[in-house]
Amino acid sequence: MRLLCISDIHGRYTNIKKIESELREADIVILVGDITNFGDRDDAMKIIREFMKYNPKILAVHGNCDLLSVNDALKELKVWLHGRSTVINGTGFFGLGGSNITPFATPQEYSEEKLSRIVEKAYNSLGNIEKKIFISHTPPYGILDRTGSGIRAGSKALRNFIRDADMELVICGHVHEAKGIEKWQGKLIVNPGPMHMGYAIVEVNDGLEAELISL
Repeated sequence: MRLLCISDIHGRYTNIKKIESELREADIVILVGDITNFGDRDDAMKIIREFMKYNPKILAVHGNCDLLSVNDALKELKVWLHGRSTVINGTGFFGLGGSNITPFATPQEYSEEKLSRIVEKAYNSLGNIEKKIFISHTPPYGILDRTGSGIRAGSKALRNFIRDADMELVICGHVHEAKGIEKWQGKLIVNPGPMHMGYAIVEVNDGLEAELISL
């Protein structure tokens, strides 16, 4: 299964034509939050529908910079995975949108306690599915979360959850400067970086192979 992972679009999707072939070839397109730049439902609908011209198989979570009405658009388009799960070709996907608290009071921020409750609910809804993939706008604390000023911006609740949960892959975003791939506690963690800089391809077969692609 080929995953095309895109994060932090922030409304900048005019270069979508550059990845048309990748979009068409992907089994699933994963949008990892901050789809708009403080945009609303209509902005999100326009962006998601543009992606759907090339591939309708999309899973998405909102980001902290998406207004609350963006969630409505993702629900209407049946791509929203926040606090939810789905099983595709025997693989379970579960998601978490928004972020932990930031200094900037962005629209969709949650306490660590709420993040923990939401992700546990989504994870538990998969039951005994053997292969699980976690899609989270926010990275775990200390992994692919260092900002340009050197601050660690990830969630400590998610770090604990990822450490203890049974999963193979975490796809996150949020911290643009932390684009990368890291193996931690037996899990592969991928931050594709913001869309204007590139994306990630993850091949999910017997094992996992991830690659960062620059634009």
